[in-house]
Amino acid sequence: MSVKYEIKGASLSNMPWQDRPAGLEWPVWRYSKNPVVTRADAKFANSIFNSAVVPYKDGFAGVFRVDDTSRRMNLRRGFSPDGINWKIADTPIDFVPEHDELPLSEYKYDARVVKIDDRYYVVWCNGYNGPGIGLGYTDDFETFYQMESPFMPYNRNGVLFPRKIEGNFAMLHRPSDAGHTAFGNIFYSESPDLRYWGKHRFVMGTRSSDSAWQSTKIGAGPAPIETSEGWLLIYHGVLTSCNGFVYSMGAALLDLEKPWKVLYRSSSYLLSPQEYYECVGDVPNVVFPCATLCDADTGRLAIYYGAADTVVALAFGYVDEIIDFVKKTNLQA
Repeated sequence: MSVKYEIKGASLSNMPWQDRPAGLEWPVWRYSKNPVVTRADAKFANSIFNSAVVPYKDGFAGVFRVDDTSRRMNLRRGFSPDGINWKIADTPIDFVPEHDELPLSEYKYDARVVKIDDRYYVVWCNGYNGPGIGLGYTDDFETFYQMESPFMPYNRNGVLFPRKIEGNFAMLHRPSDAGHTAFGNIFYSESPDLRYWGKHRFVMGTRSSDSAWQSTKIGAGPAPIETSEGWLLIYHGVLTSCNGFVYSMGAALLDLEKPWKVLYRSSSYLLSPQEYYECVGDVPNVVFPCATLCDADTGRLAIYYGAADTVVALAFGYVDEIIDFVKKTNLQA
């Protein structure tokens, strides 16, 4: 398949993939053998969900949210030859603090992983006097280091861009509260050294009657994908129904050099909770994207998402079609 829009990235011919079901015209479709990760894939796991996957060596590596049978939230590493069948560690990652006075984490969850140059950076929701952004790195998925937290609590959904913006590291995040956060907009910040952060900018907020699936709160999902049309951002949106929160997946295009400027934003969701494993679990009605794999040659996209806060599932699509979908369903400012 020829690529309509240029994608900045590597060839990834070994990424997981399943062709579109016959007769389906929607730009995203589910893997027919979902879920791909369940509690059976790690010892003492109550649930495994909202996890990050990246290409690594000849296969794939991941940082998985594993809530154990004591219901403690933590991160474990995992490896896979094909991005579908995973071997996940039996114990949490033991992060090495960068210095002796670094506060310990009360919990860690909802990781994202992005490779910048030759280093893999991990961003997660970190427990320190409430939820905030945790930041660390690894070079080999064996030893992990924890850095200073970028922002004060309360904050969630930190996502690094895969390259620097005008010489600075860049991150999307969502200021929140100490609870389940019945609000939330996406903000942008920059740092020259991953320690001191500034240039804070509002990116986008909730919508109401014109796009109700994202009327309560929104948050960045996987690391943005650089294309000739802008940064393709997969994100989650939440509505409040009579039965509680409903999490769905949408997409937007951000300006390449000023990513706080939204070029296009879909009014329709790409994926919403409809299958049993998305609707029934520890937290019903959740589709929560955390990672993508993209083949720059073909535009194929695999999206990993947490389903019902219980399992990890996969969806597929083409970058070209998702970009066209975002433009076609664009919300007016």
